[in-house]
Amino acid sequence: MMDTDAFKDFKAGYVAILGRPNVGKSTLLNQILKFKLSIVTPKPQTTRKRVLGILNGENYQIIFIDTPGIIEPRYNLQKVMMKYVRNAMEDADVLLYMVDASRPTEDLEAVKERIEPVGKPVILALNKVDLVRKDTLLPMIDQYRKIYPFEAIVPISALKNDGVDRLLREIVRLLPQSPPYYPSDYITPEQERFFVAEIIREKIFLLYGEEIPYSTHVEIEEFKERPEQKDYIRAIIYVEKPSQKGILIGKQGQALKKVGQYAREEIEAFLGRPVFLELFVKVNEDWRKKDTKLRRLGF
Repeated sequence: MMDTDAFKDFKAGYVAILGRPNVGKSTLLNQILKFKLSIVTPKPQTTRKRVLGILNGENYQIIFIDTPGIIEPRYNLQKVMMKYVRNAMEDADVLLYMVDASRPTEDLEAVKERIEPVGKPVILALNKVDLVRKDTLLPMIDQYRKIYPFEAIVPISALKNDGVDRLLREIVRLLPQSPPYYPSDYITPEQERFFVAEIIREKIFLLYGEEIPYSTHVEIEEFKERPEQKDYIRAIIYVEKPSQKGILIGKQGQALKKVGQYAREEIEAFLGRPVFLELFVKVNEDWRKKDTKLRRLGF
């Protein structure tokens, strides 16, 4: 049993990080946690599932929910991803909506339509302000103030860690009084297998062109810790078409070998121990479009 009296001045709660693709949601979470929790690539829609990251302070615990970028879904996987976003908004105590201040093309009314029905306190983070002329910032803030009663509007640069401390203060101010949900040494409840699969997927996003990354899904089929030996990891990379399998493997397996090399180096750094990584490519036709296949793959 938790001694609730010991936490009478403690605050804890869930904060959903929301926004369109590539506004810097995962970069912000990694910056806050000082740990690479979410994979980051220049391609939009890199994040597919909700990822939980926990920040423990002296008198607070923030459980961040990193979500996929908000889009109009075109196929079943994207519909599932948008369901993750809706669930995160419902589960959260506070919404953190992020926009890219350097590309203020987002329809202000669309922002309002997304957040208004949820009825939760909302903080607006104007990210990438290091790329913006200072004299355009105040008019931009005024524009957003007019459309919605945000609890706070905070200009930040997630990449350069500018304004992030103020953003955290605003979040803590809005958290409910509550004992912590997780032990104070937790940074995430996610399992090692999840991160290993994400690291492999990130390398695919970074090394291949437009079509291949979006058609792939990574599944860890075997993960054996072996004392006195390297850990053994066997991963399956699913693609949708035989032609994609050929591109992913490359001539004489060279392309896949590069994915394996880069992934293994980062997995070893993440786990803090050597691993033997084997990658296999399998065709799972139209897995992104079929609900039964998505469920089987854990979506």
